[in-house]
Amino acid sequence: MGQPVREYLLTLCVTAAVTYLLTGPVRKFAIAAGAMPEIRARDVHREPTPRLGGIAMFGGLCAGLLVASHLTNLKSVFENSNEPRALLSGAALIWILGVLDDKWGVDALVKLGGQMIAAGVMVLQGLTILWIPIPGVGTVSLTPMQGTLLTVALVVITINAVNFVDGLDGLASGMVCIAAAAFFMYAYRMWFGYGIEAAAPATLFSVVLMGMCLGFLPHNMHPARIFMGDSGSMLIGLVMAAGAVSVTGQVDPDLLNVKAGGLREATHAMVPVYIPLLLPLTVIAVPVADLVLAIVRRTWQGQSPFAADRGHLHHRLLEIGHSHSRAVLIMYFWSALIAFGAVAYSVNNASMWIVLGIVLLSAVGLVLLLLPRFTPRTPRWAEWMVPPRYRRAARATTPAAETDGEGAVEPEEEREPVPAGINGATAIGDRSRFVEHRRAGSHR
Repeated sequence: MGQPVREYLLTLCVTAAVTYLLTGPVRKFAIAAGAMPEIRARDVHREPTPRLGGIAMFGGLCAGLLVASHLTNLKSVFENSNEPRALLSGAALIWILGVLDDKWGVDALVKLGGQMIAAGVMVLQGLTILWIPIPGVGTVSLTPMQGTLLTVALVVITINAVNFVDGLDGLASGMVCIAAAAFFMYAYRMWFGYGIEAAAPATLFSVVLMGMCLGFLPHNMHPARIFMGDSGSMLIGLVMAAGAVSVTGQVDPDLLNVKAGGLREATHAMVPVYIPLLLPLTVIAVPVADLVLAIVRRTWQGQSPFAADRGHLHHRLLEIGHSHSRAVLIMYFWSALIAFGAVAYSVNNASMWIVLGIVLLSAVGLVLLLLPRFTPRTPRWAEWMVPPRYRRAARATTPAAETDGEGAVEPEEEREPVPAGINGATAIGDRSRFVEHRRAGSHR
């Protein structure tokens, strides 16, 4: 088992290194190509920032798959399954669509159609859901049409969920990396713990996805020097969906019964996939919740479900007083809690300690969410021990609109579009200087 772990680690490092090294040249290319859109009223960053970060991430994906195909233990994934090729084909299509959208803009319905085509290409090459394990019923085999529709729906939902959450510097890449790490643990356990070869592609996809996110994250942390854009967010969403489809719809529960040693043991092992789409939706529960809330909110207001606004979860966190960094860390916390909690529950769902631990951490998360509502009163003799924002003199003299990142977000109507130019904060040259101080963020 040690050899496969080293090969996975090598694949992860190569993917991350290639992504990291490509991001710098891609940033310069994006600036030269003019992929720096004007700042819109709903944006929370203050200066034009180049996009097209998905180009570097796609390079990392190709490098990771290429290296894995030549490793002793991982090349069997390419020999015994067509799923890696299916993933690469779908990823190339969705990446091209994202690049076009980052540079020139693509209509929402056209993007939806492109996402469905990319999912259909993967289905045609064998990456599809074949059966569904349903509690009380057993394994239900799907017809080709049913499997295709369910696979396309899962891919489209996952892509848009990740795209919707890409709203603050480092948010989407960090949350997807956390989800991919949890998914890797689950898929690796099924492959090497139970000897189920059908889980091997999902394990590889998760490692490559982690490398793509880790390599891009240093360039995307606040303040971001480059955004991944739709070319990156749709790409990592598709890779995550491909892993979910592979491990959820192609691992035969009857085979798991044999490998696990009995029906009861298999039932415990298959808890997260008894409802087949539960695990992939669990590891991206926060983006999916944001997606559902956005659709309901926009539809209720008589707008298109694809219309952009400032009502996402990360916008809400900023509005109640969280700083940019704290809002991102809170989203990380909830993603890790849900993703790793599901994996821990699948390992030993009979343990009450796991349930109690999840409940306790959830309570901690709720306290963190409410922190801005309760400003601590620091005694004057202890003010030298706390950050300046908690000192009474600083709070009395600093207007709410000019706080250092811990105050309220500037009202939307006071923001005027800033033309994209060559001298933005992330462009070649000096930072442009603004009279007003605005919160730095990302392109959503």
